[in-house]
Amino acid sequence: QVQLVESGGGLVQPGGSLRLSCAASGILFSFYPMGWYRQAPGKQRELVASITSDGSIYYADSVKDRFTISRDNAKNTVYLQMNNLNPEDTAVYFCNTNVRHKPYWGQGTQVTVSS
Repeated sequence: QVQLVESGGGLVQPGGSLRLSCAASGILFSFYPMGWYRQAPGKQRELVASITSDGSIYYADSVKDRFTISRDNAKNTVYLQMNNLNPEDTAVYFCNTNVRHKPYWGQGTQVTVSS
């Protein structure tokens, strides 16, 4: 059974940083691409960043040069380092993977950027 568990969200002031973690179980983690999505109130869920099994990385334009995605295959964990946060980054952040064309999601972690 595939499980994804996010952690690391919270309240941060504008310009601050947070590091999200997503621990995966039930899969051969190193074989699969991983992604971070976010969903703000009243908006559609959007892809923020992704990393393939061979380390190829994608970032949404809105987070380039501020966010960094990485993975530790030994720990079955994917990270999202978020720097220079602004209020527009406020959202629930979800971890995602696809196994045999079926998407799996974590429960989400809330990130709130406010002074």
